Amino acid sequence: MADSPREGKLARAPAFIQLTDMACESMGGQILFATDDFFAPAENLIKSDSPSFKEHEYTEFGKWMDGWQTRRKRIPGHDWCIVRLGIQGIIRGFDVDVSYFVGDHPPRMSIQAACLEEDKQPEIPQRALRTGAGATPEEFEAIAEFKSDDWDYLVPMTELKPGKPDSSHNYFPINSQQRWTHIRLNIYPDGGIARLRVYGTGQKDWAMTDPKEPLDLVTIAYGGACVGFSNAHFGHPNNMIGVGQAKSMADGWETARRLDRPPILENDENGILLLPGCEWAVFRLAHPGVITQIEIDTKYFKGNSPDSCKLDGCILTAQEEEDMIRQKWDLPSHRWKPLLPVTKLSPDESHLFDSLTLELQDVITHVRFTITPDGGVSRLRLKGFPSSICLLRPRERPMMRFSVKLGFKANL
Repeated sequence: MADSPREGKLARAPAFIQLTDMACESMGGQILFATDDFFAPAENLIKSDSPSFKEHEYTEFGKWMDGWQTRRKRIPGHDWCIVRLGIQGIIRGFDVDVSYFVGDHPPRMSIQAACLEEDKQPEIPQRALRTGAGATPEEFEAIAEFKSDDWDYLVPMTELKPGKPDSSHNYFPINSQQRWTHIRLNIYPDGGIARLRVYGTGQKDWAMTDPKEPLDLVTIAYGGACVGFSNAHFGHPNNMIGVGQAKSMADGWETARRLDRPPILENDENGILLLPGCEWAVFRLAHPGVITQIEIDTKYFKGNSPDSCKLDGCILTAQEEEDMIRQKWDLPSHRWKPLLPVTKLSPDESHLFDSLTLELQDVITHVRFTITPDGGVSRLRLKGFPSSICLLRPRERPMMRFSVKLGFKANL
């Protein structure tokens, strides 16, 4: 159940909005059903950009609005929609944004959630964007198989407060530790909502993992997270571990140009630039494991990719991670073990490397990705095997043994 404020809105933005929007279309979120899309389709709820307003623009059905807006209800019931989360996991909070819907926002809303197994989800008709229409009887019949009326309430029926765009966010912190896959947004009885943000952390069902197939252990979809970085002037390091391929430079990690660059650059015999500074980002893996393959993609970074990079790993308990965050990751150098030595990078290219882990035979919990001197990277993929199932791998390397220190928590 939500630990929600009485007025449905906090005076200041809560810390949970720094987490990933698990419902966002860029993360793979999808609208499965909506009772009505008369003025504006529910797909607008999960757009990645902020809502906008066009004062003099109208459609054949009414005022153009950047959100989900239903017609004024003249039949029994209320409107609702179902969202399949792009990132499935633990929800820390919601933001129900009613920007620009002054006079048209729903007086009340509630949010339900469910955790549905992938292979047991009912099939429903492919949804088409159809402003000016409502759900058909066939769609209602298909969505009834989800039994969403019985889903758990994370936010009970609560009053919504409208306001100007900078004060139209209704925040709801969530205490549930359960894994969720689907959300049902109820509005009472009708109206418009600009955006629904579902903030949290990914969590994979590791018990269902194929022990023969390597997984991306750092992806945000499974619970990987950036826990420290030196610079993020143009883009946060969490972008590198996002879902799918990067869509532009804005969808990667990019730092400012370092001011300590020498006036004239030189390189060594291997073509690596000789520079005094670097930038770095530290990631907590979604699960402790052995990394076997490293992918570093500089797509879209054609004139601003790093000259070189390296990757190191370590194993830390939850308490040690907290200590390092306070100390800005001043971890003794001997704690870091190389996974990838200093390696030249090319612009706008995907690079694939074998990790040194197979020689070191070490499980790790955290990695530090270092670029020299600065620049941008679109994606970082670290494929390998979770430690809990490493011993189930084929026995082509019978001497490999894995262990994890006590006290580590895979998901903080």
